Amino acid sequence: MAAVALVLSAAPMAAQGGFTDVFPPEEFAAHRAKVTEHIGEGVAVIQGATEARGEWTLRQGNQFFYLSGVIEPRAMLIIDGRTKRTTLFLNAATPRVRQYGPYLTATDSARRVTGVDAVMPRDSFAVMLAALDGRVIYTPFRPETQSSESASDVAGYFRRSKADPWDGRVSREELFVAAVKRTVPAAQIKDLDPILDSLRAFKTPREIALIREASRLAGLGIMEAMRDTKPGMLEHELEAPAEYVYKRGGAYGTSYFPLIAGGPRMQYTHYHKNRGTLVDGELLQFDWAPDLGNYTADVTRVWPVNGKFTPRQREYYTIYLRLYQAVLTSIRPHVTARAVMDSAYVKMQSIMAGYRFTDPRIKAAAQAMMDRYKPAPAGSTGRGGSLGHTVGMEVHDVPNITRTLEPGYIFTIEPQMTIDGAGELSVRLEDMILITETGYEVLSAFVPIEIADIEALMKQPGIGERALTVPAKGRP
Repeated sequence: MAAVALVLSAAPMAAQGGFTDVFPPEEFAAHRAKVTEHIGEGVAVIQGATEARGEWTLRQGNQFFYLSGVIEPRAMLIIDGRTKRTTLFLNAATPRVRQYGPYLTATDSARRVTGVDAVMPRDSFAVMLAALDGRVIYTPFRPETQSSESASDVAGYFRRSKADPWDGRVSREELFVAAVKRTVPAAQIKDLDPILDSLRAFKTPREIALIREASRLAGLGIMEAMRDTKPGMLEHELEAPAEYVYKRGGAYGTSYFPLIAGGPRMQYTHYHKNRGTLVDGELLQFDWAPDLGNYTADVTRVWPVNGKFTPRQREYYTIYLRLYQAVLTSIRPHVTARAVMDSAYVKMQSIMAGYRFTDPRIKAAAQAMMDRYKPAPAGSTGRGGSLGHTVGMEVHDVPNITRTLEPGYIFTIEPQMTIDGAGELSVRLEDMILITETGYEVLSAFVPIEIADIEALMKQPGIGERALTVPAKGRP
C-alpha cells in the first residue's frame, strides 16, 4: 500500500458572523429553489435550533441549516412558493449574544451575507405568518436532528418522553405546529420533512466535496490511532490522535461519540464507554468521524492491539473481508439496494464454497453474516438484512436506503460478523460509498483494510512518539 501523508490543509471560506464558512449563499439558494418546486403555491415555514445550553457552541438543526446556512439561535425562515421569496427572521442582539460575537441581526448586511431576499426581526414573524392564513403551509413535523442522531431515534425519544407519566415532554416541532395552527386556523398544515428528505438524499457537488474531505479526515484519524495503539492503553486514549487530526484538518468538532472497543466489547455495535484496557493479543474496533461544517463521514476499521494478527484472527478477518468485498463489488448505479444484496449473496456463496475453514465456529459466523443478504422467500413480507445507511449531515442520514441508487447518493455498508456466545471474535468494517454515473467510489478506500497493510502501518511511530509526550500523573 502506498503511504498516505498526514496533510491537514483545510481551507474553509471566511466565516461571516452567524453564517456558515463551508458553502456560499448560492448553495442554500439552490436548495430553497428545489423546495419551491415541490410546494407549488404553498409556503414553507421552518424554525432553527435554540441556543446551546450552557457554554457550548450552537450547532444548527439539519433541516434549517440545509435551507439557510445560518447559525443563529431561534432563527426562522419563510419560503413562499408563489413569489419564490425567502424571508429570514433573526433575534435582536442581546447583551448575552454580544459577548459571543460576531453575530447576525436583521440588517441589510445580513441579507447580503446569507443571500435571502429579506431579513426581518423575529418579533415580526407572527404578523407575517398570520398574513398567510388560508394557504398551504409546510413545516417539519419531525424533531430536529443533530449529526450524532438519526431521525427515527429522536422521534422514538420524544414518543417515550411524551408517554412517560413522569415526563410528558413533547418536541419543539409539535409545539411549533400547534402554534402555527392557532395563528393561521384556515391554513392547511403539511409535513415538510418528506420533501427535504428526498432532496437531501442526493448530494450536490459542493456537498460531495465536503463529505469527501470529512471522509479523508476520518480515515487519517483512524490511521493515526492505528499507529498509536499499544497494549495496556485505555480505549479512550486513542481518541486523542484522531481528534487531533480532525481539528487540525478544519473540523470544529466530532459528529458522534467515539466507538472504540477492544476484545469482547467489539460485539456491541455502539459500545462507547471507551474505558476498557487494550489487551495484548486481542483485536480493536475504531468507529469515529469529524463534524465538518455540519457534514460528516462514517468509517470503521479493525486491527490487532499488538500490531500482529494471530492465525485464528487472520482466518476470521480474512473471510469477513472477502464477504465484505463481495458487497462492495456488487454496488452499481440505477439499481435498488435489494438488487445489490442479491448480487452480493451469489458472490458470497462462491467465496464460502472455496474458503478453507479450520474452525467450525468461524464458518458458522460467516454463514450467519451471508444469510443476512439472502433473498426473502417468494411471498414473504420480510426484508431480510439492510445494505447500510446514508450519510450526510447526520451520521445516519435521511432517508433510509429504500430507493434506487443514483449518482450523488452517499451511504455506508457495515455488516458485522460475531461468533455467538462470549463475543470472543467480532469484526465490523465500514466505508463511505458515493454512487457515480458509471459505478461507485469508495471515499475511504485509502484507509488500510488488508492485513498486510494494517500490520505495516502499525510499525510506524504514532503521534505520541513523533511529536509530544504527556507527563506521568502527579508530575508537573
